[in-house]
Amino acid sequence: MEELLGKYKGCLLGGAVGDALGYPVEFMKTDEIIEEYGRDGIREHKLYQGKALVSDDTQMSLFTICGLLKGYTRFCLRGIMGDWASYVHLAYRDWMITQFENYGYPVKAGASWLLNVPELYSCRAPGNTCLNALETNKCGRIYSPLNNSKGCGGVMRVAPVGLYLTKHIEDIKAVDRVGVEVAAITHGHPLGYVPAAALVHIIARTVTTEASLEEIVTEAIQVVCEMYQDKEGIEIFRGLMEQAVELSHGDKQDVDAVSMLGEGWTAEEALAIAVYCSLKYSDDFAGAVCAAVNHSGDSDSTGAITGNILGAYLGLEQIPAAYLEQLEMRELIEELAEDLYGDCKMTEHGDYRDQIWVDKYIYGTYTGQYGSV
Repeated sequence: MEELLGKYKGCLLGGAVGDALGYPVEFMKTDEIIEEYGRDGIREHKLYQGKALVSDDTQMSLFTICGLLKGYTRFCLRGIMGDWASYVHLAYRDWMITQFENYGYPVKAGASWLLNVPELYSCRAPGNTCLNALETNKCGRIYSPLNNSKGCGGVMRVAPVGLYLTKHIEDIKAVDRVGVEVAAITHGHPLGYVPAAALVHIIARTVTTEASLEEIVTEAIQVVCEMYQDKEGIEIFRGLMEQAVELSHGDKQDVDAVSMLGEGWTAEEALAIAVYCSLKYSDDFAGAVCAAVNHSGDSDSTGAITGNILGAYLGLEQIPAAYLEQLEMRELIEELAEDLYGDCKMTEHGDYRDQIWVDKYIYGTYTGQYGSV
């Protein structure tokens, strides 16, 4: 059981590590990165007031967790529950507050408890697609999309779905579909949400099987492409993913291999880059995230997804301590990993009660060590 918790923490902290490594170079060209950080590019966190800062990728992943746990806790204590995406949508609406308001903004009853964390009130280059979709107050659906975007803002936040839902949904395809539904909240093009299914599948299998990472990736490509075979762009997705696997066996320089897959601004490119880096460095977390961020493109998202995959596959112990020591919100991320792993243990008619859990995932009033409202 301790090993499984290490995979949960590895996935979430690994994602934050890759995100923070890539965040300072997100909009830089490869030659600009080399000029500033040296021939090997950025390999250590750039610190701001002593902290390695994360972007909106990690912020939204944390709110994904909050939405999932709020939905299931409501089911446990009240016997009713909507679909998973509806709760995550409400959590993302709360996240949007942190991008526009200051800490101390009046929080409505029942909102995400993460609104009580001062460090989350920081605008970290949020994607316009996410913001515009959330501002409509409508939950985007596959059958009722809000836009035609295939940006990577849908895939970079869904790793918690793969970690968590295998405990509640036996059919892996049904878990994959929730990943799609969560991405489709803001991204309406199939290439904006299908990659989310593949990432969820990969994460879920890393924590439930002993298969090799390449076996897991191969299965994810096959299953997801079969599930969404009638969707626009599915063959583009398949081809790019298969190319990523093939390149991971080659001898090209990482920057050249990554450039063949794209820049990561779209979801299928971001996942393909992360898959290439994760497979090529499947036993080397640092090597993978460094390869994932040192390119001309969406470095924080490709770093975050790579960190999610290898963090889940290798576990927390394989993430170099130097990457964790000054990581922003490390304690909060670990606490959420423990909540996701531990889950709600109360029932509607049972005697056991965890008031902290209720304050977190029913009332949203919990502040803990993070602040007060």
